[in-house]
Amino acid sequence: MTDSTIIREPFPIFFTSKRYLLYNIDVITYVRREHHICGVLIGSLPQVPQQNVFLGVPLELMPEEAKLLVSEGAAFIVDDASLHKARLPVLKGAERKAFAQKLHTEGVEAARIARQQSEQRQEKALRRLKTDGKPDQIAAPGMGAIIEGVEPEEFDESRSLFPGSSDSASIQPELSAKDTIAFGITPTTSFPPFPPPTKSTSPHVLEAVDFYALYAYLHSRDYYLSPGLRFGCQYLVYPGDPLRFHSHFLAVEMGWDEEFDLLDLVGGGRLGTGVKKSFLIGGLEGGNALNEGEEADDKAEERVRTFCIEWGGM
Repeated sequence: MTDSTIIREPFPIFFTSKRYLLYNIDVITYVRREHHICGVLIGSLPQVPQQNVFLGVPLELMPEEAKLLVSEGAAFIVDDASLHKARLPVLKGAERKAFAQKLHTEGVEAARIARQQSEQRQEKALRRLKTDGKPDQIAAPGMGAIIEGVEPEEFDESRSLFPGSSDSASIQPELSAKDTIAFGITPTTSFPPFPPPTKSTSPHVLEAVDFYALYAYLHSRDYYLSPGLRFGCQYLVYPGDPLRFHSHFLAVEMGWDEEFDLLDLVGGGRLGTGVKKSFLIGGLEGGNALNEGEEADDKAEERVRTFCIEWGGM
């Protein structure tokens, strides 16, 4: 890791549409490596919005994960929309011009790369046609038309594609790199052009978390946790990084005096056993005081009780 990618705490967690998001890939890898927090990647490609197999940034954090990072002093919450609206009128003059020039430069580079890739595909197609023994064909530069029976070295760019057409309709030479039309670039973050937010300039308060005691208890014992919706539980609990281990527990937090149906325990135990995991329930003895302002210290974590249920019926 170079000096330019060293993550300094506390780092911002962006609160957008009631979601806690991380946009910086360096922060995402740092949080996973140092804090054992994986989150869920939710970014998709604009051209393929329905694909959900290979997702990218941003990374969405569970409210429990965001609260843990804030309580440890590793992060702070930024209301992204409010901060953007507050700082947008401040961007004027030279700063606005410099940012616009930066976007234009990125657009020119993107257009150059796209044009180069298009030319490479064209050349590859021509080589394949020659290898297959078909009549020689070449594509007019910058055009989709194919001219048959003309060798690449004999082709005259000034020659018209259509007999009898005027000189103005002849093939135009390719644009130079300097004349390349820039692609439009949409910035994905507000920083730049704005300076990065700091804890003092972002006094956003973390919203209340319904359940936190069990999450903090398991995380303090070096477990990795991820959302457990696909298995009908709150958390999937891993003994190490989910990329290396299968989960061991299906965890559900309950209030100490909360009433529950016995069939829920039977169903959870059977489901856990069926997928080679244990069904774990837990809660804070005496009530969920961690959500009422109590600090998540070691003494409070000792008050969390957990029970594992396995289905033993034959």
